[in-house]
Amino acid sequence: MTTEADGRAPVMADVARLAGVSHQTVSRVVNGQNNLRPQTRDRVQKAIDQLGYRPNRAARALVTKKSATIGIIGSKLGFWGPSATHRTVQSAAREAGYSVSAVSLSTLSREELVAAMHHLHDQGVEGIVLIAATDDAVAAARSEESVVPVVVVEGDPLTSRWTVGVDQKGGARMATRHLVDAGHHKIVHLAGPHGWAESRAREQGWQDVLDEHGLPWTPPLRGDWSARSGYECGLRLSSDTSVSAVFCANDQMALGLLRAFHESGRRIPEDVGVVGFDDIPEAAYLIPPLTTVGQNFTEVGRRAIEILRAALDDTPTPETRIEPELIVRASSTTPGERHDNG
Repeated sequence: MTTEADGRAPVMADVARLAGVSHQTVSRVVNGQNNLRPQTRDRVQKAIDQLGYRPNRAARALVTKKSATIGIIGSKLGFWGPSATHRTVQSAAREAGYSVSAVSLSTLSREELVAAMHHLHDQGVEGIVLIAATDDAVAAARSEESVVPVVVVEGDPLTSRWTVGVDQKGGARMATRHLVDAGHHKIVHLAGPHGWAESRAREQGWQDVLDEHGLPWTPPLRGDWSARSGYECGLRLSSDTSVSAVFCANDQMALGLLRAFHESGRRIPEDVGVVGFDDIPEAAYLIPPLTTVGQNFTEVGRRAIEILRAALDDTPTPETRIEPELIVRASSTTPGERHDNG
């Protein structure tokens, strides 16, 4: 909740003013001290509830040197990118001398995200790293960042105060340009789900390159990051012989797509070129090995902690964007090479 006067989050002075008591009295209530009359305590608590005030336990912990803990919020969905990022953030946090309190969510609804943040606030964390760049996650981060800094991994810099991640749009441009340079003229995009900043950025990069080269594009097929959704979209695409290449928004969907094309008799790369995104460990061992956009998840984790520390210390924010890398393998060859081979 915000104060009516200026839209900011309520602070202890607002509680004191509404309850008609001193700042010190509110502090005693917040800290659980017992040397107060019950009527005074009740009045202060009612003011806290009315304003929606949440004590900044993290700030007190920094002053008293009693806490060196950060919170990490991720998901239980098991996708490679977020899972890899979760591990690297934990590692970087420990290397920086922090303890970690982690919460994994079964869904990424705004309600669950806010509840997870409140749970971490109550543990006195100094800051939070949020590894779920959905629109709901960003909205939750903005609603809570007045309590502690919240760094959103792969968030949109235009909507997230603190964010870090690989240049998703740039990576998609690399992938699409690689296919254009190989001579492909109809490049379909298998996009990620709606409501994800990464999905939007990769789709935009694909579309921009096609527009720049005067190539037509159709609305992308849309999966949910899973191999199953890639397989289902692949079955739909397999009958369209005009498609010469597919840029998949992640490697797991590309894996499902490869199977669907194999079952349908479409040869990779002889009939269709395929490029993924993430460089999962299995990408080099698929049949054929998958061309993909690599993300430096170790650097993402390290940079997330640097940005969080800068937010806590009120120092300039380090560079937030990390360059991707195009890793060319056998799943994407030129149409000329396909014709020569078959």
